[in-house]
Amino acid sequence: MPLLPRHHLLWLTEAAWTRLQAQCQDSREQQVLARWQQMRWPVVVRRADADAAPDELCAGIALPPDAQGNKPRLALRVQLAEVAGSRAPYGLRDMAAARLGDLPQGWQTGMEELQQQMQAAGIALAVFGSLSWQVITAQKYLRSTSDIDLLFVPASVAQLAQGLSLMTRYAGVLPLDGEIVFPDGAAVSWKEWQQVTAREPDDTARVLVKRPTTVALEAVAQRLAVLAAREGQACVG
Repeated sequence: MPLLPRHHLLWLTEAAWTRLQAQCQDSREQQVLARWQQMRWPVVVRRADADAAPDELCAGIALPPDAQGNKPRLALRVQLAEVAGSRAPYGLRDMAAARLGDLPQGWQTGMEELQQQMQAAGIALAVFGSLSWQVITAQKYLRSTSDIDLLFVPASVAQLAQGLSLMTRYAGVLPLDGEIVFPDGAAVSWKEWQQVTAREPDDTARVLVKRPTTVALEAVAQRLAVLAAREGQACVG
């Protein structure tokens, strides 16, 4: 199995859950792991630890917020052989209203409109973070102060501009956050992209680029070149 992008979902084998629980020294964390195993819920790929072995995947579990708003997280490592299945994050359009649980008032209409506008522009949206965990587990993750974490996947420079315009517009009525995911799998906070490119020209602007194993500053022009190359390949194809 190749190195999977951040936010991908992993379903683990029974042997993996048994090993993780046996190695865990914290009784509360053991209970969480047992619950995840019982419910057959997935874990989520996170950025790889520096000392992770080639046959290891770094993953995690986020729990619903406690009374103080803290969201406990469990960091896990699993062997490639312990992965029973995997998939990319669920698309926003895949999430029927009935599965979203108790959304904060006013979210539903805006989310539906954003999805429709993005779909009309040919842009895919996927969900991660608290909204994704709530849909997957049916537990209460979302609050009125929560962010809506979306992955925005443009296939061209024009789609990038369209998508950013839509995200900015709907951020006025929804607490949108999330990342632009480029064709090479690298990701950039869309808010950071907007802020940096608004104050600096493309030939000098730099943004924080997240990859499965690294985080580094990179020129905006280089990211745009990746999109332009993707367009050229599509035209040739």
